[in-house]
Amino acid sequence: MEIIISSNSSKPIYEQISSQIKAMVMSRKLQPGDPIPSMRALAKMIHVSVITVQKAYEELQREGFIETTVGRGSFISAHHRDVIQEEHQRRMEEHLRLAVEAARMSGTTLEELIRLLEMCYKEDGQ
Repeated sequence: MEIIISSNSSKPIYEQISSQIKAMVMSRKLQPGDPIPSMRALAKMIHVSVITVQKAYEELQREGFIETTVGRGSFISAHHRDVIQEEHQRRMEEHLRLAVEAARMSGTTLEELIRLLEMCYKEDGQ
């Protein structure tokens, strides 16, 4: 598992870690039941403190992406399908809000925006 930390990012390191693991789950690079490195191992690999990795893992566990068992380690949750669907929904809503804001600023009507959305949907879903 490759995690890349950017010191130039405004995002805290623990969020960079958790968002990259989420992205790997969302893209199916990580599957249910796959183990992820121990906190110590990941901290050593990416040269950050164990506390930082612990914070990222706690966030991932709270959001349902990973399950941690004492003595066994951390694994991608087998129950994450609903979580993934909710995350996709959240991302779509975020992008649609930006599109709606751009449409309002340009004077595009709701009907025109819907037509654009349908056109884009059909083009990409051929």
